Amino acid sequence: MRTTGWADYALLDSGDGRKLERYGPYTVVRPEPQCLWTPRLEASAWEQADAIFDPSDEEDAGRWRFQGSPLEAWPMSWGAARFNARFTAFRHLAFFPEQAANWEWLDARLRSAAARSAEPPRVLNLFGYTGVASLVCAAAGAAVTHVDASKKAIAMARENAELSHLADRPIRWICEDARRYVQREVRRGSRYDGIILDPPKYGRGPTGEVWRLFEDLPELSDLCAELLSENASFLILNAYAARISGAALAGLLADRLADRGGSIEWGELALSEQSGDREIGLSFYARWAA
Repeated sequence: MRTTGWADYALLDSGDGRKLERYGPYTVVRPEPQCLWTPRLEASAWEQADAIFDPSDEEDAGRWRFQGSPLEAWPMSWGAARFNARFTAFRHLAFFPEQAANWEWLDARLRSAAARSAEPPRVLNLFGYTGVASLVCAAAGAAVTHVDASKKAIAMARENAELSHLADRPIRWICEDARRYVQREVRRGSRYDGIILDPPKYGRGPTGEVWRLFEDLPELSDLCAELLSENASFLILNAYAARISGAALAGLLADRLADRGGSIEWGELALSEQSGDREIGLSFYARWAA
């Protein structure tokens, strides 16, 4: 599944373990070990980037270098969703552009579902981070429950909703450990028409809960299967861990959703360079659709 650039984003060049991207008006250089090939643009295009991330020995850690004064935040958009890009301490910019392929799929599917029903489709977005997927769903007509364990991420997601003029839409912002929230929803008998599950490899909940992808994903997937309504439309599972595969995620969904019919597609989520002939594989996904 490929994500190409759009008005506010482009993968300009890649190679030698790095990628050169454009976020709105700014160019950014970030590490990307999978880029084993040679860059095509002149060295000056890389050297003149507005921001360059220098990694440290710790995974995903490092520091940013700026050509001028450090940038705080600036607005970007995808479809009806508006959101702020920010330089984080973990090399990304407060959203993941490769997910645009999933946003496009969600947008089309939910607009179709909303047009067929008197009630808005209910969507649960777990590990929702700064909320771009939640805003895409809300703009398409869904009632969204957005769950993340970080108060800071929830605050940024709310800010993005205001920026998108979607703050009045039916979006519930829940700051809680995803597994604990889902367990409670199962006990309540809650149901959702679609679920987005985008867990990290490792994380901590607001009261010290520990999340480990390989140990905890099977249980959470089982609970999510219980939350799907009788007429549920989809469950998207995405993972960035290097040791996982799309086939493994698809096998998990097939096991948990064996009695529901539908179809499962799976693979690698890749970001396409603007030249159109090179791609960077960034995560793995499996997607069940009724």
